[in-house]
Formats: sequence, structure tokens, C-alpha cells
Amino acid sequence: MKTISQKQSQKLVAIVFTASLAICSSGVFAGGSHDHKHAVEYDPVQNGFGMYKAGMHVTKVIEIEMSDAMTFSPSEITVNKGDVIKFVHRNVGQMMHEFVLGTPESLNEHAEMMKKFPGMEHKEPYMVHVAPGKKGEITWMFSVAGEFSFGCLIPGHYDAGMKGIVRVGS
Repeated sequence: MKTISQKQSQKLVAIVFTASLAICSSGVFAGGSHDHKHAVEYDPVQNGFGMYKAGMHVTKVIEIEMSDAMTFSPSEITVNKGDVIKFVHRNVGQMMHEFVLGTPESLNEHAEMMKKFPGMEHKEPYMVHVAPGKKGEITWMFSVAGEFSFGCLIPGHYDAGMKGIVRVGS
């Protein structure tokens, strides 16, 4: 078995780190850094806070800014049951941010999972990653009345207060 010197070991670590960074920035978040449509069509989804299916007719567009101050603007949204919302997310910061719809429980659970697996990919129609200076969007139907949540579940962001509320009237 051949051993390597400390200098060779440091060089290898630097190469692996650089390659990992290039891979992460080139493809992992590609679905949310575009300007117009989903890069991927999703399978239909229905859950406790709404639904998605391809070809839904958008009834309302809501623009949301994401910032490095760990805020969404607006952070409170009111819609009606049955509304099909196109959320257009604009990342005005220098860090990657994401927008994930859910219940407070599902977001808390997912935020804890993200702490354990920070490079986790998102492939659901109610989630989008947005690179700095880019836009991303999702389309979602709120088929259930109630109060739901959204947040940026990148480790540290949610805990810093990057979250909001969607109130769905009947």
C-alpha cells in the first residue's frame, strides 16, 4: 500500500472540494434558477395543503423576493381556496435560497432533515431553489382552506426566520 505525503493529501482534498463545488453549482439547483417555466414537468401531487398537475390555468401571480436578511417579501399571503397561484421568486441576495410550501409540521421536519443532508435535491412541485440574482417559479393550487406555511429550508435560513404564512380562505 502506497502512502501519500501531507502536501499530496492537501492537494487531493482541494481537487475533490473544487470538483464537488462545480458539480453542485452546475446541476443540482438547475430546476429553480430559470426565468420562466419548470425545467421538469412533475407528476400530479395532492397533499394536505393543495395540489399540482400539469396544465393548470393560473388565476393569480404572486411575486416574492428572497433576501440575505433571511426574509421573504411578502411574508404573509392571502388567497382563496381553488386559486391556482404562480409564485415568481426573485433572489435579490448573494446566497442560494429556496421556497418550500407546507404545513408548519412538514417544514419543521424537512428543515431538520436538511441540517443532516444539506446538499439534498428537491424534486417536488411545491419547492424551488433560486440562485443569487436569478428567478424561479412554481405553480400551485390551494385546494384546501386553512393556514399554511412556506420557508427557506437551507440550513440556518429557516432558523433565522426565513419563513412565511399563506392564508387560504374558503
